[in-house]
Amino acid sequence: MVIGLACLLAVTAATALVTSRSEQPAAPSSPPASTHSTTSDAKEPVAEGGPVRRPPLISDPLAFARVAAEMLWSYDTRSTSHEQQLVGMKAWMTQESEYSDWASISAQVPDPILWGRMADQQQHATAAITEAHYPAAFKQALADEPAAITEAYIYAVTVTGTQTISWAKGGSGVEDRSVTLAVQCRPSHDCSLVAIAPRVAP
Repeated sequence: MVIGLACLLAVTAATALVTSRSEQPAAPSSPPASTHSTTSDAKEPVAEGGPVRRPPLISDPLAFARVAAEMLWSYDTRSTSHEQQLVGMKAWMTQESEYSDWASISAQVPDPILWGRMADQQQHATAAITEAHYPAAFKQALADEPAAITEAYIYAVTVTGTQTISWAKGGSGVEDRSVTLAVQCRPSHDCSLVAIAPRVAP
């Protein structure tokens, strides 16, 4: 069963390498020309109603992955500090440390210096999700060994959408986004985030 789980996550990683683009928020030192106009471990938790959206109470992997991707692609350096961004994102993670890959999630946030440069330009981003689906490789692996999912109930979900990035003086741009997430949805529990393109030993 453990081997089966590793296979499921391994195909998640392989699929992500094919489908994912860089997920770090763009941070130009000098904003590009305007195209079209248009939220770690840290010392203190983000208060309710804070700058990063709280994880939803959702038990469906596809629905949760859609909202998680929207969270990952949204930020606002005008009202959110680097520390607050990381704390808000950490709240989405599974509490099962043997599966959690926080490094893959926290890597989506630029370092504090770059975040500061983005804040100087009042950079912020919103996301629109197009669709979410189970990758074919994941579905095949699950069909080959159905019991494997019961080890940790971790699902691979590929999400696509767009990210609109805006900055000072009316600058903005839109980029296509795609990411494969690993989400954990145990029976009778709400889903949580496990990783982006998880790295699983062979």
